[in-house]
Amino acid sequence: MIDDTLPTVTLSSGATVPALGLGTWHMGEDPAQAAQEVAALQAGLDLGLTLVDTAEMYAEGGAEEIVGEAIDGRRDEVFLVSKVYPWNASHEGTIAACERSLERLRTDRLDLYLLHWRGEHPLAETVGALEELRSQGKIGAWGVSNFDVDDMEELMDVPGGENCTVNQVLYNLSRRGVEYDLLPWCQERGIAVMAYSPIEQGRLIHSEALARIAKAYQATPAQVALAFLLEREGVIAIPKSANTSRVAENCEAARLELTEEDLQALDAAFPPPAKKTPLAML
Repeated sequence: MIDDTLPTVTLSSGATVPALGLGTWHMGEDPAQAAQEVAALQAGLDLGLTLVDTAEMYAEGGAEEIVGEAIDGRRDEVFLVSKVYPWNASHEGTIAACERSLERLRTDRLDLYLLHWRGEHPLAETVGALEELRSQGKIGAWGVSNFDVDDMEELMDVPGGENCTVNQVLYNLSRRGVEYDLLPWCQERGIAVMAYSPIEQGRLIHSEALARIAKAYQATPAQVALAFLLEREGVIAIPKSANTSRVAENCEAARLELTEEDLQALDAAFPPPAKKTPLAML
């Protein structure tokens, strides 16, 4: 159940998810950190941050194993997202990769499965596999990641491509290029945008502009950076933290309401794009 005080996004699949979730990039890389990472994810779930994003790429399956442990016994609370490597995204490869992810995650289904970025396999082949997984109940819905407008338009021409529900991209105050064309393109079609690295892997916390706004609310720069994204229609932010207190801090960002004056100050410090720029990736 989603905490009714958290903002939500309703996907084109019909699922309603929290607009603030839990990222797991770099989890599962150090066995000494595993217990702390599991605890942080469980703390997030306790706070209502029930969307958990992971990928077979993260620690080569290690992050999925961390998530599997964290959600053990509470799978039905979670909206579970994972991703397939592009080089695994042939028809048979996608299905096999999904099965491996399900095993690591200790579950029989994903709520959302994403193509991590474009590779050599034809989109029609990948989409065919994703649609097959959906019809089998192995995934609830599917989407893509790191797709720019031209990629999305090509995807829409593939049989079944219109069933794409999410595009996960790098998006934060210092990476606003998607606002020029990709974000409005997705918004017009009801495709949610999932923002990874929403605090620029911690670098945004050193911004003086964010610090000034945060001070007025007795908040933190990270909370302001997240609140900025949560103001956007159809945007889901997935910050990653292995620190339980930081997870709680992130959760509080959902209750921070920025004023028009705040947003103007952020535009001055982090100008929105005036022209098309290549899609940023980390």
